[in-house]
Amino acid sequence: MAFWLTLATVLVMLSAAIGVLVLRNTLAAVVATSVVSLALSILFVLLRAPDVALAEAAVGSGLSGVLLVLTLRRVGLWHIENPPSPPSKDQV
Repeated sequence: MAFWLTLATVLVMLSAAIGVLVLRNTLAAVVATSVVSLALSILFVLLRAPDVALAEAAVGSGLSGVLLVLTLRRVGLWHIENPPSPPSKDQV
């Protein structure tokens, strides 16, 4: 049972890591980064290291994800859909 849970967690982590590299939407890449960190904390629980798992979940998944999202919002890359088109010459 533990083997299959570990295998599923590793597959989720690998697919999310590949998603970070492939995704063009920065918000989706930040969410995929948080998924990688959360899957890693599940692996730490399976390895019987709950203190490390709690720290990874809190810092890696929680705090880092929030900081990255706030940074995206601050620099203007906070778009769920396609980014807005650049202003035309009439608007400038």
